[in-house]
Amino acid sequence: MKSNIKIPAQLLKNPLHFLSLGFGSGLSPKAPGTMGTLAAVPVYFLVQQYSDLNGYLFITLLISLLGVYLCGYTSRALKVHDHPGIVIDEIAGFLITMIAVPFSWLNVLAGFVLFRVFDILKPWPISWLDKNVHGGLGIMLDDVLAGLFSLLILHILVNYQVL
Repeated sequence: MKSNIKIPAQLLKNPLHFLSLGFGSGLSPKAPGTMGTLAAVPVYFLVQQYSDLNGYLFITLLISLLGVYLCGYTSRALKVHDHPGIVIDEIAGFLITMIAVPFSWLNVLAGFVLFRVFDILKPWPISWLDKNVHGGLGIMLDDVLAGLFSLLILHILVNYQVL
């Protein structure tokens, strides 16, 4: 269950919370998950601009694995499982969505929309993971899977030149 417990801004002074709260984007009072995904766009741009596919995959994997720890760490500090302000999972999910997708702003927009749709609607098995896997791993897994679903559809759209 999501919480409306307000996150104190001073939490951002801790670098681990700063990362798990998406550089502060998770503090948004409206749509923190969308704001976290928006914060992922410049991260994506930097990673894809300055690394090859192996580097991109390594950084995406690193953020995803680190995210498990960070989500659990901030969740424990807030005493709330999967607080909406914890958005490192959205950043990882968006990076997964964009794996090996040719850069264009249309592709970025399509990836953003696809990821948000899967993250918000949580079709099965994403919804099952969201309800049944707990801790930092549970917070991350539903977004990783939403990213994988979005990645698949985005590649289909790009490969069939719909985009």
